[in-house]
Amino acid sequence: MRRFGWLLVFAVLCALAALLWFATRPPPLVLQGEVSASRIDISARVAGRVTKLHADVGQTVEAGAVVVELESPQLDAARLAAEAAVGVARADLARIGSTRPETIEARTAELAAADADVKLYQDIYDRQIQLVRSGSTAQARVDEATRNLEAAIRKREAGAAALRLATEGASPEERALAAAQVKQAEAGLAQREADIAELTVHAPVGGQVTTRVAEVGGNYGAGAPLLSLVDLARPWFTFNLREDLLAGLKVGDTFRVDIPALSREGVEVRVTVINVQGQYATWRATRATGGFDLRTFEVRAEPVDPVEGLRPGMSVIAQWNR
Repeated sequence: MRRFGWLLVFAVLCALAALLWFATRPPPLVLQGEVSASRIDISARVAGRVTKLHADVGQTVEAGAVVVELESPQLDAARLAAEAAVGVARADLARIGSTRPETIEARTAELAAADADVKLYQDIYDRQIQLVRSGSTAQARVDEATRNLEAAIRKREAGAAALRLATEGASPEERALAAAQVKQAEAGLAQREADIAELTVHAPVGGQVTTRVAEVGGNYGAGAPLLSLVDLARPWFTFNLREDLLAGLKVGDTFRVDIPALSREGVEVRVTVINVQGQYATWRATRATGGFDLRTFEVRAEPVDPVEGLRPGMSVIAQWNR
């Protein structure tokens, strides 16, 4: 009986000790974070007037989908001017690279006439040489025949050069310059066409439209936000922790969180980023009393498994026992 009493006393003391231990044990730290997601502001690279809106606030769009269409008479006119410039450059290249058949025929006829003159004056020169040897003509007639023959030869050479020029066309340097001008004009046209293509604005990623600035009929400059998207496919959780609470936390570690808005508990998340916050907001000089200020770190974590219904701004609760 006495032994049973001692056991009862021992059990009561153990219960009191356990109760005292739980009562004096500090409760786990509760961390509150929030759900975040990438936000993309969609804008056009060129200025224009909105003609069609294919997405509105609350709608979900896929990557590459057309969300806004704009128009720009100035860009249309610039494209027409660029097309005309390309036509002019190509026509000039064709012009210097070829000669009309009539011109070649004319130069060929001139060369034939010059060749005939050379033969004629060669015969006259030969006869005068024979006559002067026999004393039947004066030396002056020989000199005249010599000058006429030389002039005819020079004329034939000029005719041959003119025929080659007509047949071959422009020089290699002129051809290269004209070809370069064609490429320059085509590059200008490609730029204008690229600008025209930018009037149709596509969603760079899939997501939900959260903000719409654009209105049909409104003029917007290049780079002005038209819509804002939130990428709901890859949300993350953000917590702000004092540095003494990190306790060896590193990228890749996992812990569990609760999401009150979705009534989800024990959602496993993995740490992806640990960044110190800006010194301007969290750092001060060491106190004169010997204490020191602790820095604050931003900890990002992504759910290990997809969580349906996560929205940016939702609260996230974590029982921090580190």
